[in-house]
Amino acid sequence: MKLAYYPGCSLKGTSFEYEVSLLKILEVLDIEIKEIPDWNCCGASAAHSINHNLSVALPARNLAIAESGGYESILAPCAACSNRLKTADYELKTDDILKDKVVNSLGMPYAADIDINNMLEFLSGVVGEDKIKSTVKKPLKGLKVASYYGCLLVRPPKIMQFDDPENPVLMDNLVALTGADPVDYSYKTECCGAINSLSNPDVVTTLTGNVLYDIKKHGADLIVVACPLCHSNLDVRQREIERKYGEKIGLPVLFVTELLGLSFGIDPKDLAIDGHMVAADKVLKKIKEL
Repeated sequence: MKLAYYPGCSLKGTSFEYEVSLLKILEVLDIEIKEIPDWNCCGASAAHSINHNLSVALPARNLAIAESGGYESILAPCAACSNRLKTADYELKTDDILKDKVVNSLGMPYAADIDINNMLEFLSGVVGEDKIKSTVKKPLKGLKVASYYGCLLVRPPKIMQFDDPENPVLMDNLVALTGADPVDYSYKTECCGAINSLSNPDVVTTLTGNVLYDIKKHGADLIVVACPLCHSNLDVRQREIERKYGEKIGLPVLFVTELLGLSFGIDPKDLAIDGHMVAADKVLKKIKEL
């Protein structure tokens, strides 16, 4: 199977740790992906609120390029990117008039015949849980991990078709494969407010604070995510939230690829774990002592 890779803007910038750790674990798993040539921003998260046609055309161009390259499947690790790609694909499949407009504006055909995977779908379905389990060299026994899915992976359900939209388990299953203990809690699909990061930061601190304190209450050692926007809020805003509510959190936030990498025995520095705002030193020490 030819696998196309759409990194999106975040993995090439503020969430570089996500790409570094992804490429590292794929190297260990002996899986090859090819970055889509001349890819463009998918328009997340503002385009769809400004110009509907543009919000479809931007991600559709990336899909069309991948399709023209003969790729059968595309990996979009960023939850926002996968959401926009899947939404564009859905709209082009269900609206012939819109499809004609978009295809004409792009100047290239799109048959809408390519499989789009977010990171969790890719790891669970394309790579396969058996292969991941057999690659684990350093079981993370005793480590309590909370999987935060956020809203973009699961909504809207008719388009995303992801797991159980109210109680997803794919990331929890991947956590369990590493030997760690998945932590159940109440806010796993609640929005962290990323769209309001610049326009209404008070809303973001409230929503993100709800998630973080609930996870803390349930005894997690760390949080794993599959969305750069969620990671930014949970990691970067932690100190701000602690100041607002006067209660310590201190929870490292890792991408799911980083957690898998640790269980594969990859050095934390090679996974860029030291690039996060909330240090994972205590967790890494605990893993080293396992």
